[in-house]
Amino acid sequence: MRPRTKTSLLWGAVGALAFLVLAQGYELIAAPGISLLVKLAIAAIVWIVASVASYLFEDRLARSERS
Repeated sequence: MRPRTKTSLLWGAVGALAFLVLAQGYELIAAPGISLLVKLAIAAIVWIVASVASYLFEDRLARSERS
């Protein structure tokens, strides 16, 4: 697996786990929210979107970091 692909998948995992942590925190503070299956489906969507976004914008972010 190419390093760029691996990095983007890992960033997607970070996004999905961050969503799940925020959803759980919301349920602890407020009323019970959505079911676990719906949370996992949304987390999968977040994983895909974050992975694609990090893959597409990696070069742009790296260039802005160097300057």
